[in-house]
Amino acid sequence: MTHTKLDLKLEAYQYELPPELIASRPISGRDGSRLLVYDEQTDKITHSTFKDIVNFLPKNSTVVFNHSKVFPCRIKAKKKTGGSVEVFFLEFQSETNHFHVLIKSSSKKAVGLEIVMPDESIAVITDTRADGTFTIALQSNIEQLLSQHGKIPIPPYIRGGESDEQDLVDYQTVYAKEVGSVAAPTAGLHFTQDIFNQFEQNGIQRAELALHVGMGTFAPVKSETITDHQMHSERFCISNQDRNLINNASKIIAVGTTSLRALESAWDNNQFSLEAEKWHQTNIFLHPGKEVKSIDGLLTNFHLPGSSLIMLVSAIIGREKTLSLYKEAVENKYRFFSYGDAMLILRKGRA
Repeated sequence: MTHTKLDLKLEAYQYELPPELIASRPISGRDGSRLLVYDEQTDKITHSTFKDIVNFLPKNSTVVFNHSKVFPCRIKAKKKTGGSVEVFFLEFQSETNHFHVLIKSSSKKAVGLEIVMPDESIAVITDTRADGTFTIALQSNIEQLLSQHGKIPIPPYIRGGESDEQDLVDYQTVYAKEVGSVAAPTAGLHFTQDIFNQFEQNGIQRAELALHVGMGTFAPVKSETITDHQMHSERFCISNQDRNLINNASKIIAVGTTSLRALESAWDNNQFSLEAEKWHQTNIFLHPGKEVKSIDGLLTNFHLPGSSLIMLVSAIIGREKTLSLYKEAVENKYRFFSYGDAMLILRKGRA
């Protein structure tokens, strides 16, 4: 797909979005959300509902899901002097007592600072990093601390980032398995067991992988030329069985940008070429000028203006078409962002 100099400018990925179209909660019933279907072959747009997604998937499709599970990683703590501190765990590894975190506090945060956790245990800053993050040594059991006191990390554009008990259910896919993400793979939030039953009845296969979504997913693109943007790194892994399913698939549909990032990072010679049962790192940045080779379709939500995710969609169907679809969604009052509606893109064919 050809691209222009304008395609590499941050300003070219802005669009007008009325604030009332930003979804603050999901609608009742996950699969009752709306679905915009774009068929690149015919250049046709269809407005439907997610309950009917099976009707639009190509026959013999293999649909690839990211089964990473969001963990309640935000902890309200305090300093010994009583000042408030927020600790945001950026990773979940139960086999260690040292953790990579963000720390919000009104005062200086230096090595040696002691933080009183809500269970009265002490965490100590052991390292400061160039990117503004920290390493802490934790006395408590991480699983108990987070399960009893952690909050789900909804994005800042949803209710100011303040989650509640309902988000523990809403901001998690029904198929989530492997703990490790600080943000949900939101395209998957629409799926229900009823949809999966329809998959079975229609011969549609499910493949899964795990890509643990990091804080970088919220990081805005600030570079005027988007190729200057430094993409964050995330870990991903796949089983032998799922790798084989993907490599034998006739049509591959990625659920969400995270599944696509993993697939593209591993794709070589028309197959998922990286070793299974092993963790890999990716900092891939997909935008116009980068060929997307691994998929025949993408299911995704509607993303923020100027975000790396709208650039990823533009790598598949072009910036102008992407923005025209977003304009169509705005005019038809679709709900946007993490708790919003979905879009299914069906490509002419793989690159």
